[in-house]
Amino acid sequence: MRQAVIAATGLYTPSESISNEELVASYNAYVERFNADHAAHIALGEVEPLQPSSAEFIEKASGIKSRFVVQKSGVLDPAVMRPVIPERSNDELSLLAEIAVAAAKDAIARWGKPVSEIGAVLCAASNMQRAYPAMAIEVQNALGIEGFAFDMNVACSSATFGIKAAADFIASGSAKAVLMVNPEICSAHLNFRDRDSHFIFGDVATAVIVEDAEQAKDGWEILGTRLKTQFSNNIRNNAGFLNRGAPEGRDLPDKLFVQQGRKVFKEVVPMVSEMIVDHAAALGLEPGALKRLWLHQANINMNEMIGRKVLGRDPAPGENVIILDRYANTSSAGSIIAFHLHNDGFAPGDTGLICSFGAGYSAGTVFVRKRA
Repeated sequence: MRQAVIAATGLYTPSESISNEELVASYNAYVERFNADHAAHIALGEVEPLQPSSAEFIEKASGIKSRFVVQKSGVLDPAVMRPVIPERSNDELSLLAEIAVAAAKDAIARWGKPVSEIGAVLCAASNMQRAYPAMAIEVQNALGIEGFAFDMNVACSSATFGIKAAADFIASGSAKAVLMVNPEICSAHLNFRDRDSHFIFGDVATAVIVEDAEQAKDGWEILGTRLKTQFSNNIRNNAGFLNRGAPEGRDLPDKLFVQQGRKVFKEVVPMVSEMIVDHAAALGLEPGALKRLWLHQANINMNEMIGRKVLGRDPAPGENVIILDRYANTSSAGSIIAFHLHNDGFAPGDTGLICSFGAGYSAGTVFVRKRA
């Protein structure tokens, strides 16, 4: 079988960002208005008053200080509290495809080869802009790539599942190079009126080119991939085409992102930690010797605990990469951002881990080794 390597990565970051302080000012203005409008019902005990938030609470709970978004003013308007994104005509490039193409062009430029050598495109993300035609096919068309393309959704684990699929296409000879993109406009499925989650997500797009090792100039040898799913309702988004048939309407809170955060923490941390250690053992790797961990950027406390469990010690500075302070949780793109921005300082033979985990539950591990 052919060996696959990660030959290049790319990143698109929106131009607008929102600090915790800005987000809290908007949220607290909404809380003040809500409590005033419902004062009589609150006094009678019929409605629970909403509690204000603070930038300090957000950072302590998550490690997030700011997030990038595709549209800022709508999110910060207490009367709107969502990104305002006008629909485009069918003849225009869709927004999700647009940011995916931007990330892909960055990866292709770093790769330094023509797109004619790419034989497949995968769009792996937590939410697709539409059911069909596939976003991946639109990206394929925009870049002038021949071959085949399809979408895949495994929530926050989509990128590692996508790398696994791409590596399998290389191994089978289905393609000599595969482009995998992760466009994530998470602000569009986030309830900015929910104190416990309104700060979690940001927007971004990443891209990865996986290539046959025999033709790759350099990059990262994929030593092994492992995937795991285990059903859970603790992270859920019920938005879908059947919503329009529901008599109660389409705009209920459960049609956006919802989670039981404490349950997720308690169940996912041991599941992912054990998965990483077991996979490393199967590959003959010592977890404590990994030079760097590029974990899904969900929550600072989760990442730090997984890092300690995997390495068997407190990670040294820079060893367990954290980028969620600036980017927040970007679903499938988080671990790829971390890898893209912080893969320097590796000598040939050094090993690292790209790992994702999230709704499903789902988890994916990709162990890589720097090539000579």
